[in-house]
Amino acid sequence: MGFSVFSPTRYLDGVSGLFQGAILLSLFLVLFKAVQFYLRRQWLLKVLQKFPSMPSHWLWGHHLKNKELQQILTWVEKFPSTCLQWLSGSNVRVLLYDPEYVKVVLGRSDPKASGIYQFLAPWIGYGLLLLNGKKWFQHRRMLTPAFHYDILKPYVKIMVDSVNIMLDKWEKLDCQDHPLEIFHYVSLMTLDTVMKCAFSHQGSVQLDENSKSYTKAVEDLNNLTFFRVRSAFYENNIIYNMSSDGRLSHRACQIAHEHTDGVIKMRKAQLKDEAELQRARKKRRLDFLDILLFAQDENSLTDEDLRAEVDTFMFEGHDTTASGISWIFYALATHPEHQQRCREEVQSVLGDETSVTWDHLDQMPYITMCIKEALRLYPPVPSVSRELSSPVTLPDGRSIPKGIIATIFIYGLHHNPRIWPNPKVFDPSRFAPDSSRHSHAYLPFSGGARNCIGKQFAMNELKVAVALTLLRFELLPDPTRIPAPMARLVLKSKNGIHLRLKKLR
Repeated sequence: MGFSVFSPTRYLDGVSGLFQGAILLSLFLVLFKAVQFYLRRQWLLKVLQKFPSMPSHWLWGHHLKNKELQQILTWVEKFPSTCLQWLSGSNVRVLLYDPEYVKVVLGRSDPKASGIYQFLAPWIGYGLLLLNGKKWFQHRRMLTPAFHYDILKPYVKIMVDSVNIMLDKWEKLDCQDHPLEIFHYVSLMTLDTVMKCAFSHQGSVQLDENSKSYTKAVEDLNNLTFFRVRSAFYENNIIYNMSSDGRLSHRACQIAHEHTDGVIKMRKAQLKDEAELQRARKKRRLDFLDILLFAQDENSLTDEDLRAEVDTFMFEGHDTTASGISWIFYALATHPEHQQRCREEVQSVLGDETSVTWDHLDQMPYITMCIKEALRLYPPVPSVSRELSSPVTLPDGRSIPKGIIATIFIYGLHHNPRIWPNPKVFDPSRFAPDSSRHSHAYLPFSGGARNCIGKQFAMNELKVAVALTLLRFELLPDPTRIPAPMARLVLKSKNGIHLRLKKLR
């Protein structure tokens, strides 16, 4: 009797053949990627050979971990104007930290670096931060009126209310003998402010326990995205999504989106009320979210566009500002003479009044100087990157080829000893009214056409927070826990920012 076509032997032979084919295909793909990696690395070494670099691993690059900022500052001192940072064997960026070099790149219209910023897309979508070209210009022009002074002026009272809620909570705590980690509280306060100002939110997120899940999600995404950019293995979406970091990122994105979706849904429901709709339409200028919703009604904005802009400003409008305020408080706590002078200034400005108003904001020159100096030492966004759409020639004649990532290393620029004498010293006189500096020596809100759209909103909030806090508390450092600046999407401290808060009469 002959063998059946379905015999086990022939079946096993077929499986074996498929298995061997899969192995050969896998080996071919690995070999192809290895050759691709080698050729890319050799090309980078050749075209960037004129740029200095500290020794790096051929695969892992400059593996700096949580000491990245401190390590790169040694490069800033060693290499004039620019150097290379290898994130992995075939992933490199040219760091720029000289004002003239920075000016050249920010004066161009290169897009945001896709290899870096694309990992933010699942979280904040393609809003102002990630958009490029014509669509970015259209959205920027559409949203600019949301930051006109007519809009910003009434926001000051909202900022005052939000700050006072935070300070009331601090009043109930024993923060003099038991130092407080302030970033958590400040983050909830800035989220409260942006929710009320830009998104017409009613109530206070500082008193809502559910809001903590959003700020925790933002913290996780801040860390996860930063680490993903620096991992050669996590560039692939399939590999990343299967990893523990990828699953955590997915869950954090869900929490963030649920938060912003709820904000959008709530405002849409409010605008279904005819009286509220007419009140909004009669306003000379619309708030941030209302601009987006009315644009959507006119079919000039998709649901995806709307959610992306809300996600973007929800993150940038609270997390960067929280970083700025927390580091300013720390700077003042460690320099009591400047803190006291700021306190005396706000007391003089307010007189018998008990709160800050719009008219007071321009009457606080010394507080403004201290805020600017703290933002120099601790810029909320340590760096921004561009992917060059064409070669760029730097002032010294060196050229960066098309397709390379040029990173404006703001933290290094602000600590460059050739630009700022004694850069580690807190010296508000650097920003005295009669002082002068290069136009691109100081960029806490970036620069060029893509500078921070909420710059004035943020500065107003910083002034309000500093003024009101100094009226009620003396800020004192915790000598046992000195903050360690840590590079992330937004500048954070490795061990938190702990202060002692002494109540004032």
